[in-house]
Amino acid sequence: MSDNGPYQDEDPIHDQPMPLLDHLLELRRRLLWSGAAFIVCFALCYHYAGDIYLFLARPLGEIMRQRGEQPHLIYTALYEAFFTYIRVALFGAAFLSFPIVAIQAWMFIAPGLYRSEKRAFAPFLIATPVLFVAGAALAYYFIFPVAWRFFVSFQTPGAGGDQVQIELQAKVSEYLSLVMKMIMAFGIAFELPVVLSLLARVGIVTSAMLRKFRRYAIVGAFVLGAIFMPPDPITQFGLAVPLVLLYEISILCARVIEPRQPVADTPDPTTNPEQEVP
Repeated sequence: MSDNGPYQDEDPIHDQPMPLLDHLLELRRRLLWSGAAFIVCFALCYHYAGDIYLFLARPLGEIMRQRGEQPHLIYTALYEAFFTYIRVALFGAAFLSFPIVAIQAWMFIAPGLYRSEKRAFAPFLIATPVLFVAGAALAYYFIFPVAWRFFVSFQTPGAGGDQVQIELQAKVSEYLSLVMKMIMAFGIAFELPVVLSLLARVGIVTSAMLRKFRRYAIVGAFVLGAIFMPPDPITQFGLAVPLVLLYEISILCARVIEPRQPVADTPDPTTNPEQEVP
């Protein structure tokens, strides 16, 4: 048995003492691998930046086709399209390189964790990218078509006479900014169960506490929807309602994984040794 007691023998940490310089070198190695992965993904995404942008613009293009219009986006500055493709490449590289960056971060911190801690954190590492992609998919396949159809409906084609034609001339940079903002908002929002479950796992919050603050969480969800979404009820409700549902899921997850409080033994009144003697 080791000097740290039987717990370390049953739950080994599998780490060797390292001086500070070795830790810094290990951190540098992981950062270099992460940076190299991001650069490779950026080069790949920049090569296909046009295809990625067309994929992001497809929901708007389909709505324009349904209205009998020719899908088009414009740019008004010579450098606008180039920097838009740069942003597309950065956005795509962040998606593609995230698993590699997460693995490098895990390889740096895992040797300092006990076996039970590794088993506890593994599901959260898997759930994080899955939930983010689920949130981004909800925004792309459900929110975008509904929201873009609402915005495009305000066009008024001129029919001659004194009627003024109002036509959408969307810029490539502004469209990309809106799409990236909404995808990031939905992706991060879907991480709510992971964050609250981790806090419940370490004992910072409990399921009872989350149930107590449910009404404030509902109000906060609609406030976040109003802040991060465009000023229209479709996208705001589209973010707020999933946030409320995810909060309810977080309560269930917290109830399952939160540490169990030990039940105190209540003394039996029939065997109380301190009975009053007449």
